Amino acid sequence: METRACVLHAQEDVRIESVAVDEVGPRQVLVRIGAGGLCGSDIHYYWEGGIGTIRVTEPIVMGHEVAGTVEAVGKDVTRVKPGDRVALNPSRPCGKCKFCLSGEQQHCLEMQFFGSAMRKPHTHGGFRDVLVAEEFQCEPVGDTVSLGEAACTEPLAVGVHAVNQAGSLMGKRVLVTGAGPIGALLIGAVSHAGALEIVAVDLSEAPLKAAKAMGATTVINASQEPDRLMADYSADKGYFDVVFECTGVGAVLRQAFPVIRPRGTIVQVGVSGGADIPVNALVGKEVRLVGSHRFHHEYAVAARLIRERLVDVRPLISATMPMERIAEAFTIARDRTSQMKVQLSFG
Repeated sequence: METRACVLHAQEDVRIESVAVDEVGPRQVLVRIGAGGLCGSDIHYYWEGGIGTIRVTEPIVMGHEVAGTVEAVGKDVTRVKPGDRVALNPSRPCGKCKFCLSGEQQHCLEMQFFGSAMRKPHTHGGFRDVLVAEEFQCEPVGDTVSLGEAACTEPLAVGVHAVNQAGSLMGKRVLVTGAGPIGALLIGAVSHAGALEIVAVDLSEAPLKAAKAMGATTVINASQEPDRLMADYSADKGYFDVVFECTGVGAVLRQAFPVIRPRGTIVQVGVSGGADIPVNALVGKEVRLVGSHRFHHEYAVAARLIRERLVDVRPLISATMPMERIAEAFTIARDRTSQMKVQLSFG
């Protein structure tokens, strides 16, 4: 059996090709993919041929934000049945290393992650008509939400994990820097977690509009009002209890320190090549600076939030195109002034 798939061969060279479909094992599930979202990593792979030192060196099926419908299940599967609509967790930890055994699967030493060029051979992803997944990767999403909404589970899980890294947000004042897809979905998670006030900062209106729809109480366009954040929130040693930094820009992280209150928490979500951290402010204000990497059990939480529309992700989905137009979709996705989450449809 074969299926169509979106295969990246090199920078700006993605093709629709036939690839083999594995046999369904006893604890595996055959899923017909309905929707898949372009992630920032996909965009880097396509336009730049990799991310930093991680390079695409062999053909790879792209995509890790996918959802679909179960077509068949292995003889020992009990979690889902044919006809169920599911979001697919792209993480396949080994379950045997010291991190998996201590409940820190996001740091698995042998992690296989859909559509990732980190390992060789590369781990193929979910941009295809059908795929075989492990039973534990399938999270039921019910019949109310669209498969496009369900495909937002992975980036929302990133936000849920970041919220968990921050601790309780009930009644807290929160700043989110960078309101792209991850930042905007994180705002949805922050709002659900009970934050009293959420301020979002970005350079473009489309992300800020989405941030508002996801629960931001105030939005700041830093390209139009570059001094507003400092002017409004830096007095008396800072205003915010928690800052989520989603841009990965070192200068933006530095700007968080004047506006975070003493003993506040900064969660670094965006990845960066480096940052000049103001250590005196870190020490003098006793700021807690913590990283946030992927997710594990939060994927199931995110699926439930979407399934029950406790977090409504629809404002983020800005364009949907058939898989045959994936190259065009990558071009559209580059335009942050008008686009948030660009998705592909399959089948």
